[in-house]
Amino acid sequence: MMVEPMPLSDTAVHVPFATMGVFLIVACLIAIVTRRFGWPYTVGLVAAGVAIAFIPDLPAIPLSRDLIFYVLLPPLVFEAALQLEWKPFRRELPVTLLLAFAGVALAASIVAAGMHWLVGWSWLGAALFGVLIAATDPVSVIASFRELKVQPRLSMMVESESLLNDGVAAVGFVVLAAIAAGQSATVATVVPAFLWTLFGGAAIGALIAVAVLAIAGRTADHLVEITLTTLGAYASFLIAEQVHASGVLASLTAGLVIGNVGRLGAIDGCNEDNVRDAWEYFAFLANSFVFLLIGVHEASQPLHQLGWTVGAIAVLLVLVGRIVSVYPLAAIFRRSKLAIPLRYQHVLVWGGLRGALALALALALPATVPERLQIIVTAFLVVAFSIFVQGLTMPWLIKRLDLGELPGPGADASRPE
Repeated sequence: MMVEPMPLSDTAVHVPFATMGVFLIVACLIAIVTRRFGWPYTVGLVAAGVAIAFIPDLPAIPLSRDLIFYVLLPPLVFEAALQLEWKPFRRELPVTLLLAFAGVALAASIVAAGMHWLVGWSWLGAALFGVLIAATDPVSVIASFRELKVQPRLSMMVESESLLNDGVAAVGFVVLAAIAAGQSATVATVVPAFLWTLFGGAAIGALIAVAVLAIAGRTADHLVEITLTTLGAYASFLIAEQVHASGVLASLTAGLVIGNVGRLGAIDGCNEDNVRDAWEYFAFLANSFVFLLIGVHEASQPLHQLGWTVGAIAVLLVLVGRIVSVYPLAAIFRRSKLAIPLRYQHVLVWGGLRGALALALALALPATVPERLQIIVTAFLVVAFSIFVQGLTMPWLIKRLDLGELPGPGADASRPE
C-alpha cells in the first residue's frame, strides 16, 4: 500500500479538532505502553505516527515551520529551561558553549563538504543542509534524556548544549537562506546579525521574564501564575523571532530566569509545584504532537526520489561531523576541573539526536535552492535514523556505560573513565 505524500508547507495550518483528539488518545496509550516496557517514548510516538499515516481518509496535516516554531517549540524550550538549576548550568557553561557553537560549525562544515563532493549538491544547498542538520535538537534530546534518568552532570551537559547550539545553526541558516534568496552577505552584515541573534534573544528573554515575575509577585493565585508563565514562554519566543533574534535563546533565558528567580519568592512557594506540574503537562502535549506529526510525515516522504545511497551518505556524514565536534573539543578540557569523562563523550556523540528543529529549518528553505526537495527528504531520513536507531539504542548505551542516576549524594557523578 502506497502512502500519498502529504503537503510540505512553510505556513501555519489548521489542525482538525477530531484529529487532535485521536492524537491525544494515541499519545496516552503510547505513554502507558512505552513506560511499562521501558521503551523510549519518542520512538513509540514516531512509530505510531507512521501507522496513523496509513489510516484511510486521514485529514492532511501539513508539518510546517510555523507549526513547529511558533506553536510547539516555545513551550518545550521554556519547560526545559524552567527545570535547569542555575549553578550547575553556569558551571558547565564553558563546555556547553564550546560544544554548541564551535561544534556546530565543525559539524556543518564536514556535512556540507561531504554532500558537495560525494553527492554533487551545489555549495549553497550543501551548506544549508549542513547548517540545519548540524545542531542537535532540543525537543528530541530533552524528551529522550528525561526518560533515561542519567547522571545529573551528563543530563545537564546534554540538555544545555542542545538548547544552546541552536544559536549558530539559526544564524548560519538565516545568512545562507538570504544568499539563496539573492541578498549579499559581508562581514559587516554577518557579524552584527550573529551578535544580535545571540545577545538580542537573551536580552528579550530576560526582559520578558522580569516583567512576568514582577506581576506574578503580586498574586498567590497559581492559575494566574501559570497563565503568566505561558505568556512569558510564547512572548519571549515570538518577539525575538519577530525582530530576527533567536527565539530559542529568548525562551531559554526566560525559563532560566523565571525558574531560578521564581524559587526565591517571586512565584508563591505553595504554587511552585503547581506551576512546574502544569509545564510538564504542556511539554507532554507538545512532545506528543511533534513526534506523532514527524511519524506521519516520515511515512509520506518520497524516499525513492532521493536514493538510499544519498541517504546513507548523509547519515554517515552527520555522525562523522558529530564525532569530530565532540572528541577533539572535549580534549581541550581534559586537564581542567571541567574534564569530560570519555563515557560522557560517547553519550554526547550518540545522543546528539535530530528532530523537529532540523525539519522546521528544512521546510523554511527558499524555493530558489535547487536541491530544496532533496534537502527536505534527506532531513526526514536523518531524523528517522536519529530517532529509531540512536533513540532505541540509547538506553542500552547508558546501561552499558553505567551512567544511570547514582544512588546517593556521596557518589562521584563524573569519574573520568
